[in-house]
Amino acid sequence: MNVGWALDQAGAASAAPASPPRSQAGPGGEMTAPSEAAADALVGVVVVSHSARLAEGVVELARQMAGPDLTLIPVGGASDGSLGTDADRIRDALVAADGGAGVVVLADLGSAVLSTSAAMEMVDTALAARVHISGGPIAEGAVLAAVQASIGEPVEAVLVAAESARHLDKAVAR
Repeated sequence: MNVGWALDQAGAASAAPASPPRSQAGPGGEMTAPSEAAADALVGVVVVSHSARLAEGVVELARQMAGPDLTLIPVGGASDGSLGTDADRIRDALVAADGGAGVVVLADLGSAVLSTSAAMEMVDTALAARVHISGGPIAEGAVLAAVQASIGEPVEAVLVAAESARHLDKAVAR
């Protein structure tokens, strides 16, 4: 079962009220992933940007292409609403996005990648092993990743799709 996730105004990942909890505290207090992946689990996609509006816009575009069943989570801006990134909010998004099939993260700038790497250190090792950070462009990569994830491709194929977006020909006259 796919669950729709969103970030509330405080930036915490949350599910619709009818959704079961998707994470719990591990023995060391770290966030843990679901223990079993559903047979029909889809790869989740997380978009990390220094700007909340940019992350939300990219997710809006990707969702238009991939449909409503895919877990796509925007994480943008610092916890106070300013430009920046927040490893705690990224951690929450990684946990929320993982249904057991893995997560592909697209980030806008290098420090967003660093914050995502820090967030990966805050989750259990099993989840961290299922999280892959793409070096592809944030908009095109998120769209391609979301489409591939929505048709049930494994995390490796979703990552390759996101990475391949850097070679798209936009038909710009040269």
